[in-house]
Amino acid sequence: MHLNPYGEYAVLMAASLANDWPADRAGVVARIREGGMTGAFLETPDDHAQVRALIDKWLEVVDETDPDRRATLLNAQMAEATAYPRMTNHDGEGWHLHYRDDYQGLAHVIRAVVTVGTALHLVTRGMHRLARCEASGCDRVVVDVTRNGRRRYCSTRCANRSAVQRHRARAHS
Repeated sequence: MHLNPYGEYAVLMAASLANDWPADRAGVVARIREGGMTGAFLETPDDHAQVRALIDKWLEVVDETDPDRRATLLNAQMAEATAYPRMTNHDGEGWHLHYRDDYQGLAHVIRAVVTVGTALHLVTRGMHRLARCEASGCDRVVVDVTRNGRRRYCSTRCANRSAVQRHRARAHS
C-alpha cells in the first residue's frame, strides 16, 4: 500500500539531479529509476534541456526561505504540471495515485512528481526542511528527512569541515 508515493523519494530525487546533473537524457532516466520511478516516458528531442530547466526552477523553491513566498512559487509550479489525481496500477507497484496525466513526456512527469513531492514533504515535515548546505563554499541541496528536523549539511564531510572551521575560529579568538 502506498500512502504517499510522491513525498520523500521525489524530493530526494530532485536534490540528486540538482546536486549532480546527468550528462544526457539516459543519465536522467537512470537517476530517476534509482529514485524509484517506473513506467515509460515519451521521448522528445529536448528532454534533457527541459528537465534541466525544471530543476533550475525548482531550485528557486529551495532557495526561498520565506514560507509564504516558497508556497506561492511551489503552487505555481504545481499548477503548470499537475492534472487531476488518478489511481493507477502499473509495473507491479500496486495501486497508487498519480498527480499527472498518463503518457506525458519525461520533463512533464518529473515536474509533476517533484513539485507534488516537494509540497508533500514541506507540509508533512516542515517548511524549513529543504535548503542549501550551510557549509562554507557548498551549495548542494539538503533535504531534511531526519527525525529531529535539524539537518543543515549535505554530507558528513561538510558537517565536519564546518565544525573544524568553527573550532579554529574559536581557538584564534
